[in-house]
Amino acid sequence: MDLLADLEARGLVHDATDREALGRRLAEGPTGVYCGFDPTADSLHVGHLMGQLTLRRFQLAGHRPFPLAGGATGMIGDPSGRSEERNLLDDEALRHNVDRITAQLERLLDFDASAPNRATLVNNADWTAPLSTLEFLRDVGKHVTVNQMVAKESVRLRMEGAEGISYTEFSYMLLQANDFCWLCDHHDVELQLGGSDQWGNITLGIDLTRRRLGRTVHGLTWPLLTKADGTKFGKTAGGAVWLDPARTSPYRFHQFWIQAEDDRVERHLLQFTSLGLEEIGEVMDDHRRAPQRRGAQRRLARELTTLVHGADAAVAAEAAGALLFGGDPTLATRSALETLAGEIPTSAVASTELDPVALLVRTGLAGSNGDARRTIAGGGVSVNGERLGVDSEISPARLLHGRYLLLRKGKANYHLVVAD
Repeated sequence: MDLLADLEARGLVHDATDREALGRRLAEGPTGVYCGFDPTADSLHVGHLMGQLTLRRFQLAGHRPFPLAGGATGMIGDPSGRSEERNLLDDEALRHNVDRITAQLERLLDFDASAPNRATLVNNADWTAPLSTLEFLRDVGKHVTVNQMVAKESVRLRMEGAEGISYTEFSYMLLQANDFCWLCDHHDVELQLGGSDQWGNITLGIDLTRRRLGRTVHGLTWPLLTKADGTKFGKTAGGAVWLDPARTSPYRFHQFWIQAEDDRVERHLLQFTSLGLEEIGEVMDDHRRAPQRRGAQRRLARELTTLVHGADAAVAAEAAGALLFGGDPTLATRSALETLAGEIPTSAVASTELDPVALLVRTGLAGSNGDARRTIAGGGVSVNGERLGVDSEISPARLLHGRYLLLRKGKANYHLVVAD
């Protein structure tokens, strides 16, 4: 199956310029392809994954990816999908953000200088910052009509709203159009990728490139992803699901995908993983036979956590999750327990202070010694998966890997004890 056919089979094509012309160009040989990421934060989030992974698909098919860090456009912010003005970032914050997201892009794309189709990171501040206002108006503004700009739905909606839209955000599409033209001229980039809300910006860049360079370039968008309730994909009650492990741990990243809705998981497997269509079909067949096992979600979570955070982090996250959902703690690896320490309440104690009653009080699982004794007598406490009895003792020999105890009160109230 050729690349475009595969993208279509995965539901990754929403809009595209001339399909046959684009297919011919991709078949002719390596094509420069770009997708932009505005560094409005110091990490990308799962909402950006589609762009990164689609660039990755093109690179694996032999094409040349150009991930673009929007050092210039990030200072303004795309009005698409927003009902209010963004907070503007200063130069120092933008430089910091670009540096941080560059490392994330390098996990998914091959930047090896020896690769014939290596990825090239570009920053639109490099060619935008030196431009004077007069040069920009002369070289870009003269080729674009206001009619084209106000026809864009996101702009029109903002203009009709009470707050309106500033000239700053109104001009965003001109900057993005100029990016496509500049990349075509200097790097022979001929295809821009983006979500379906970017179609107006992309076609403006195609038109500008034709007018200024006399060249034919192409655009392709994927459908915007939303959750079942219509809210923005990649958001949880706690906020965005980030790719930076310091902001969203690999465990919580893994859990985000585990919690995918049954009616969305096949789409996620198709669009976010490199699994073949036939293999995805087999995964879904197994899932439909026993949906309660969440086999499709587990495969999705494993594939994406491995891709973004590495195989070791994926294994540890999966094992840590299993511990909280019926797994045997005595079989847990050290890395799984270390992962768990960052996700549930954890207390440090001396290895000589393992009295069960005192531990329950110290960890907050009981309010007093009497409460602890009653809870133990009622069979409500387990240590490393084994129910604690009234006369039970906890010796240092029970410490997992010489230092861990997993306490559980009731069905889901966990506390990890780390002994020194």
